[in-house]
Amino acid sequence: MTAVTLKSSFSKEHDISAIRSEVQQLIEERKISRHQAIYVLCRYIPAREWIYFESELEKADYLLRDPIGDLLSSEQWYDD
Repeated sequence: MTAVTLKSSFSKEHDISAIRSEVQQLIEERKISRHQAIYVLCRYIPAREWIYFESELEKADYLLRDPIGDLLSSEQWYDD
């Protein structure tokens, strides 16, 4: 399996909203599922940038075992 990195690289300037945007893109591309744990994102983030990613998650009170879906904003569902 080949690792695919996220489009933008994480750095000190990135915040939780940038992470959410990248995660949403991975979900839309069906590379990850909302039900997987956040730690699976390490497959898509270069190791040297993981510390920044993990730091942002910690500041936002997320745990690596939390589901990826928790990172995303609440979705609105409409009845047909």
